[in-house]
Amino acid sequence: MFGTMQRGVGAYAKVGLETGVAAASPHKLIVMLYDGAMVSILSGITNMKAGNVAAKGAAISKAINIIDNGLRAALDKKAGGEIAQNLDALYEYISARLLKANLANDPAILEEAHALLSELRDAWNAIDPQVAAAPATATAAAPAPARAPNLMSA
Repeated sequence: MFGTMQRGVGAYAKVGLETGVAAASPHKLIVMLYDGAMVSILSGITNMKAGNVAAKGAAISKAINIIDNGLRAALDKKAGGEIAQNLDALYEYISARLLKANLANDPAILEEAHALLSELRDAWNAIDPQVAAAPATATAAAPAPARAPNLMSA
């Protein structure tokens, strides 16, 4: 019975994610990529500390995949110029650090990668075009963007 309920919850979560992706702006899609990578890193930390090698490897691999095939692939290096080049190098660095953390079983490296992605996510949220286009009174009354998941909320 428990397995059936878990499948139902998983299916519900998948529908919610697919709906969110379909309705999201390009800006929000990048935020979702950051969130996905950060949650995967947190899962990697949890599983690393618990000694669950297979789950740790899967979580870290998922984070690397999101960074390499999501965030890096979304960069327009021609239009983005130096900023896009710098982001590409930073994403490459984060991916390499994640691989090293997995091989060395080092949660401190995972925490470094999580912190870097958190800073990038916060900066990305700060340049949200919808916030910039909103009237001054609406932005003053709008709630602050949600913080990325951390070790306590994952």
